[in-house]
Amino acid sequence: MTSVRIGPLTIGGGAPLAFIGGPCVIESRDSSLRHAAALKRISQRAGLPFIFKSSFDKANRTSLDSFRGVGLEEGLKILGDVRREVGVPILTDVHEFGQAPLVAEVVDVLQTPAFLVRQTDFLQSCAATGKPVNVKKGQFLAPWDMKPVVEKMAATGNRQILITERGASFGYNNLVADMRSLPLLAEIGYPVVYDAGHSVQLPGGQGSSSGGHRQFIRPLARAAVATGSVDAVFLEVHENPEAALSDGPNSYRLAELEDLLRELRALSELVRDGRRPA
Repeated sequence: MTSVRIGPLTIGGGAPLAFIGGPCVIESRDSSLRHAAALKRISQRAGLPFIFKSSFDKANRTSLDSFRGVGLEEGLKILGDVRREVGVPILTDVHEFGQAPLVAEVVDVLQTPAFLVRQTDFLQSCAATGKPVNVKKGQFLAPWDMKPVVEKMAATGNRQILITERGASFGYNNLVADMRSLPLLAEIGYPVVYDAGHSVQLPGGQGSSSGGHRQFIRPLARAAVATGSVDAVFLEVHENPEAALSDGPNSYRLAELEDLLRELRALSELVRDGRRPA
């Protein structure tokens, strides 16, 4: 399997389980710095390499009235401050073809939204920056459909690619996390990320916004790591999910995160060592 180098971290290729997390959207500079510093401390105590994630724009919000973010210019400035002051690698979404080169100047990983997974020019524009790219599997795709997606990106010469599972459409306003998807994605030959938060999302489930079943994040994250096919876990985390400006219902509570990360690390080590529980 190809490993991906992100700043000082390695994902895949037998490297330790990594954690990617942060508030769904950049709410302010202070909030981003505060969350990033707290997440770094928690990840260090839990023994997991950490990449901070937050978005400068959420272009696919359900309602026109929903908060989208602080915008490209201000968002990249904030993410640059987080990277420099907190000292962590940064991942953020790219939403438009022309954004990729600008975003690549600031962050360590570009992320392609699930809804854009079939857009060839967009995918290749992200990969052509030479930066690692986290490509999210569309809710409407089977795991094996991701192979040609990855091939489009690798055709640029960039093989620093992560593949993220974030659930599949299952009837109206619902997603299902199929654990069979994880080993199937791993067969493509690139590191696999499991997005436990978006896997419990209810798209448009609250009418003018998406809902979610936060209580299922922990069991699904544990199940995913236990498959032995996951190289990183992705979680949107907030100090007060009820007040989050985006994806609060499927954001994990910051105060409860350390226990979960410790569990995931232990499970990962157990699976990799091939040991059975006592």
